[in-house]
This record gives sequence, structure tokens and C-alpha cells, in this order.
Amino acid sequence: MNKSRFHKFSSQGFTAICVIVLSLGIVSVTWLASVSEKTPAKGNAALLEAFRHVEVASVSDALEQIAGQRMYMTHRMQPIFASKFAGFAVTVLLKKAEANNDPAALNGMLAAIDQGQADSVYVMVVEDGANIAGMGGLMGTTMAARGFAGAVIDGSVRDVAHLRKIGFPVFALGMVPSTSVNHYRFAGANIPVVCDGVRVEEADIVVADNDGVVVVPRARAEQVLALAQEMDFKEHSMYPYIEKYKSIEEAVKKFGRL
Repeated sequence: MNKSRFHKFSSQGFTAICVIVLSLGIVSVTWLASVSEKTPAKGNAALLEAFRHVEVASVSDALEQIAGQRMYMTHRMQPIFASKFAGFAVTVLLKKAEANNDPAALNGMLAAIDQGQADSVYVMVVEDGANIAGMGGLMGTTMAARGFAGAVIDGSVRDVAHLRKIGFPVFALGMVPSTSVNHYRFAGANIPVVCDGVRVEEADIVVADNDGVVVVPRARAEQVLALAQEMDFKEHSMYPYIEKYKSIEEAVKKFGRL
């Protein structure tokens, strides 16, 4: 082969390889950035810790002011014991599939738990599942062992005595002895779901206490937290003021919080 032609080919080939490698690098970086945005990381620990120290009622009020919408679940969503937690949503959806004998029908549900990270909140929607236990002691024990913050089930829960014994907090629509096996099929994990009327996406922040459950869209978390902290401070300052002056009207006038 002519040396000049060989040199030209080599240069073009080298350039093409560089372009391919660079393109793959950009794709890889973009993919990793996308994953890191949705994955709970050590840098988010302080954010979660702060949410654990504000009242859910203040978070709900802050969200309504900032986003102009209801992001709290209804009175039906009740805790199996008094608890308070905050964490990043891991969503799971189950769809009805009566009389199915597929042993793999719920495998995706189990995988979502085994792949969940510490500080996750398991958010499960069981289609028409008020009388179906979406989770029980085995799933709760696994979540606790993996460091999940808690679980929220748009459906019911069973093995409540065991969950109370290990101290794993669960909010659910009720307590029933039934099973989802042979009645339901896994329909997706870490996808947008509507849990008791509230849209939940992967890595949204789920905050719960004795007043209920609120979902904070991850993109608004810092803004909502700041306002919720301000509201908490005002409210907690009002208690001694009311006790001293015996007037809620004067307290509201002074602090601007109700």
C-alpha cells in the first residue's frame, strides 16, 4: 500500500476511533448523571435528617403554598404504630391477575426490595387492594435489614405483630390476613404511581408522622424544607406565647401562622 495512502487511512481511522470513544464517554457520563440524580446519595443525608425534624403538617402547608396542590395522603392511610420517618421513594405497582399460577408473577416486587438502598421508603400501589396485604413480615424484615426508612402501602398489610416487634414503620389502608400471591402480578418498579391520590415518582421524598404522609417532589425539596422549617419555628414559638397571653388571636397577629 502507498505510504501516503496508508498514513491518510491511519489518520482517518484514528480520528474515527477517537470520536466513537468520546461519544461513548459522553453517553456514559450522561447516564451516570441521570442515575445519580435519582439515586439516594450520601450528600442527601443532611436533607433527609432535616425533613425528619419538621412536622408533616408544616411540610404539607409549605407544599400547598409553593406548588399550589395537595400532596398529602388521605385519612385512610394509617400507621401500624406511632412513627416518624423520611426517605426516598422506591415505587412498586401491582396489577390484578386473578387465578394466575405464574411463580414469577411477583418477582419484580422482590427485586425492587433487594435493590433498594438505605433511607428508601417503599411505596406500593396495589390495584383495588384495600382487602389485599401488599406486604407482610418477610418483606418488612428485608426492608429493615437493608435500612429502609419505612413503607407506604396503597393496599393493606399483614404480620403486623412481627412488624411492630422489629419496629419497622408502615402506613397502609388497613390490616388483613390475605395475600397477593396468585391474585396479582408485578407491573413495574421505580415508575410514577398514584398512591392514595398522590403522584409519587422515584426518589421523591416521602415524609410521615402521626398526622399522615406527604410526598415532596425531589426538585422542590430544598425550597419546601426551608419554608416548612420557618413554619415550624413560628408555630413552636406560639405555644408559650398563647400560654402566657391566653389569646390565639394575638398569637396569630404576632407570628402570622395558623
